[in-house]
Amino acid sequence: MNIVNIVNIIAEKDDVDKRIDSFLASEVDYTRSYLKKLILDELVKVNGKSVKPNYKVREGDVINLNIPEAEEIDLKPENIPLDIIYEDDDIIVVNKPQGMVVHPAPGNLSGTLVNALLYHCTNLSGINGELRPGIVHRLDKDTSGVMVVAKNDKAHLELSNQIKNRTILKKYLAIVEGVIKNDEGAVEAPIGRDHIERKKMAVVKDGRYALTLYRVLERYKNNSLVEAIIKTGRTHQIRVHMAYIGHPIVGDEVYGYKKQRFNLSGQVLHSKLLGLVHPSKKVYMEFEAPTPEYFEKLMKVLKEKQ
Repeated sequence: MNIVNIVNIIAEKDDVDKRIDSFLASEVDYTRSYLKKLILDELVKVNGKSVKPNYKVREGDVINLNIPEAEEIDLKPENIPLDIIYEDDDIIVVNKPQGMVVHPAPGNLSGTLVNALLYHCTNLSGINGELRPGIVHRLDKDTSGVMVVAKNDKAHLELSNQIKNRTILKKYLAIVEGVIKNDEGAVEAPIGRDHIERKKMAVVKDGRYALTLYRVLERYKNNSLVEAIIKTGRTHQIRVHMAYIGHPIVGDEVYGYKKQRFNLSGQVLHSKLLGLVHPSKKVYMEFEAPTPEYFEKLMKVLKEKQ
């Protein structure tokens, strides 16, 4: 096995008692499942010894992470139309439509954004042990809007560092249930796996820090149009946080009302704007996706019911 990168980390006091796979996922730009595989393959050493994925970190632990060469992935390029906002040698910025899955997974191996990108691009980054996925961050299947994809490893790592350091601007639009009284607010609540329904995320005491800022743009009879900025990138963050404060996103069948009032294909959540420092040009750039048709239609219906 060819090792192409070695990462050394020393655990600090705040890291004590965290699972090694969870701890590493918060420190480096690799998925928890990929890190768990590396641990099981004995490519992660703690104080020079192999450990299990449930090993609890201790203060002062010296952790060595050995990253093997990326493997070719068996994914087929597909001629799927892409709404490209911007593209150069380092990045491609796309406007993802609602209903499109970002990355292939068991039971969903075609029709994804990655399949489309593989057709459009001759090269994408190889982070997370796969040769050409290029995915720096994700949007849920039924969330539309701006996404940036890395076309090489250098760009991927640079963008990942910006995400980790919370310097990337992510601005969303959402239509939520209920009329929010305050013009703006912040939801600062940790997010992790729901302790009962493991496929869902929830606000839990042992979750990871999460901060969402929001402001009300328009109020309707029973709903509100909000702009949300996420300072952290937790799974389903806006959906979980808005439900947590009693204003779930319209159309969200996981975190929202069990009985939806509108015939929708998913949550009304749109990634409106993405701001970042270009990985090689080193200049700040902003990319914006227009409000999609499904969003505009619901806004029109709500205005008519005023």
